[in-house]
Amino acid sequence: MVGYVVKRLLAGVVVLVLVSMAIFALFWYGPSSPAQPICDHETSNKCTPVRLARFEHQLGYDNPIYDEYGKFAQGVFVGRTITIGPTDYDCPAPCLGYSYRTKVPVWAEMKSRLPATFSVAIGGAFLYLTFGIPIGVAAARRRGSTADKALVSSFLVISSVPYYLFALLAWLYCTVIFEVPGLSNPGYHPLTDNPATWFSGMILAWVALGIYGSTQFTRYSRGAMVEALGEDYIRTAKAKGLQPRNVVYKHALRAALVPVVTIFGLEFGTLLAGTIFTERIFDIQGIGFWSVQAVGARDLPVVSATALFSAAVLILSNILVDVVYGVLDPRVRLS
Repeated sequence: MVGYVVKRLLAGVVVLVLVSMAIFALFWYGPSSPAQPICDHETSNKCTPVRLARFEHQLGYDNPIYDEYGKFAQGVFVGRTITIGPTDYDCPAPCLGYSYRTKVPVWAEMKSRLPATFSVAIGGAFLYLTFGIPIGVAAARRRGSTADKALVSSFLVISSVPYYLFALLAWLYCTVIFEVPGLSNPGYHPLTDNPATWFSGMILAWVALGIYGSTQFTRYSRGAMVEALGEDYIRTAKAKGLQPRNVVYKHALRAALVPVVTIFGLEFGTLLAGTIFTERIFDIQGIGFWSVQAVGARDLPVVSATALFSAAVLILSNILVDVVYGVLDPRVRLS
């Protein structure tokens, strides 16, 4: 198992390096000069070709791409100095660049926003599992009943609504129209400052994300459970006289969780990479909201850093899913 994990981690590092090269090349060979945003910002949108050439020289965009990528990669480990306009900025390791908009190290700003994104992801994922899997298992045990059909139909109706509209309606009704106590002031507040304020600010985002996400996990869990209950070893366990509860939860559920874990791992990785709509609607200053602001402002260092962070999170979540496979299903052999 240890050797397998090490090999997967090494493969993940290789993939991450290739992703960083691709991101770097996309900005380098894009339709406009990478120095254009900072030139517009520093000259109050009066960027002339002469000024643009000066900024390209300062930022190194007139050098070969492999030289600048080498400096970028080196900065991640040992730091580097970045020149923006007339000022030199010291960028300590891990250096992901300086924001063109705020003149703040990208890594420092990313660290300040990670707790907000982690709060959204963990709370939403907890509700995914708390409601989605038990309801899916209960529906599978009563397959074809009125309760099963009512659950499946209601969840299909909810999941057919676009998430951004579902979250926006939740915010509108809970904070503007009815001003529900405890839900009318959403937003992120540091847990260390006041746990009660942190909880009250996050709960509406968690509820919206959890209800919407649990509808998908209910369908996934129900389908996997129905398939597991039809397996030969389940019929054998029933024929031996095992208690129905043990057959369902000790044997069938363990097998049914394998495909659900795959989906949950990718979904949780996506949540950590940045829940754009959730953070934007509920005024949570996390990675997703930050990346949207960076795209609008053409803040290329921030855009590239958030894309690289998203890739790293998804790679790591895939590795963790593969490791959990071996724990849940003994038939999975790691070689």
